[in-house]
Amino acid sequence: MDTEERLAVFLDYENLALGAREHLGGMQFDFQPIADALAVRGKVITRRAYADWSYFDEDRRMLTRHQVELIEMPQRMGASRKNAADIKMVVDAIEMAFERDYITTFVMCTGDSDFSPLVTKLRELDKNVIGVGVEKSTSRLLPSACDEFLFYDRLEGVDVPDETEQRPRKKAATKRSGSTSGGRGAKGRAATEAETTEVSSAPSSGTRRRKKTETAPEPEPATEPTEPTVSTAASPAEADDDAPATEAPTMEVKVAQTLAGLQASSSGSVTASQLKRTLVRKEPTFSESDYGFRTFTEFLRYLADRDFVVLSDGPSAGDPVVELPEQPDSDRAFGLLRSVVEEAGGTAQLSGLKNHLRKQRPDFSEKALGYRGFLQFCKGAAASGAVNLAWDDDADDYLVTLS
Repeated sequence: MDTEERLAVFLDYENLALGAREHLGGMQFDFQPIADALAVRGKVITRRAYADWSYFDEDRRMLTRHQVELIEMPQRMGASRKNAADIKMVVDAIEMAFERDYITTFVMCTGDSDFSPLVTKLRELDKNVIGVGVEKSTSRLLPSACDEFLFYDRLEGVDVPDETEQRPRKKAATKRSGSTSGGRGAKGRAATEAETTEVSSAPSSGTRRRKKTETAPEPEPATEPTEPTVSTAASPAEADDDAPATEAPTMEVKVAQTLAGLQASSSGSVTASQLKRTLVRKEPTFSESDYGFRTFTEFLRYLADRDFVVLSDGPSAGDPVVELPEQPDSDRAFGLLRSVVEEAGGTAQLSGLKNHLRKQRPDFSEKALGYRGFLQFCKGAAASGAVNLAWDDDADDYLVTLS
């Protein structure tokens, strides 16, 4: 553990939130995909987000649930305070770089090129820098300055609707939408207090309108299973991006996603102890005993017996190397989709279908196959003739049927 990276996360929140809403189909920014991506890269020491939080009431609650420290930078003080949050973020990052030498990696969550000098200075101080930003709102200058740059819309758990998905859902979205506060003036910051049902902007007045965000229901206490099982694990905070809000990914899926992230970010093999530490980072309450297993190794053997993971001898006894089975190509994934639809009686709604695929293949990820969302994956399957895909007004959802 002494060789683990120690990360400090800084969020230019207005840049991220407005970038997601303006360029990702009006979707609400969620910190969870970023937290999961960073958990496989090291131990997060501190998380700070900078904004005028009177503009982001619902967002503030979401960040608080993720233990993000909210730095308040009021904008309406009788005069314009352009770049106030950005300057405070830079000062705090430089101060931390000098005072806390045990922090090895700085994660700058922004797409603003104004932070390029900060990134350069941190690297001069022998710090690794990871950038995170929405692809279409990220300056071309910033990614090249970082050691690694993650586009938010490409992270696992972020399902970006394309134009064809947004149009059929426009009527349904209108019924659910309301108003939130937020925006940029001078540098793009502005506030709105008017209620609206669509995502829009008015550059002349500097007013922005956005969808109302709905707070996810609090999870109900999980019941302890009476026999070994990993299919009942539920955490609404980590709910699958294509599943209903009440359905959470199973423990097999969480293990597969975590292992895939570790394999992608690590040059060496992944041991059971490393996998366990990362799972606990993602979900601090995780314990294999909750699923009826005495040890984590026993839990992994259970998954290996069902071909969810592959175990081999590790550097020490009791700490095996853990790998995922060979990833399927697109044709095999299309065949898996077809078999799941066939089991459902030949017709299945798109919502929740991804969870059914993961019950058979926990490590399934459309992003690993080159698709930016599950809808795009199903469209690819339809184009190949594996299934048919059509919008159904009565179901208010896409229907996937056998071709």
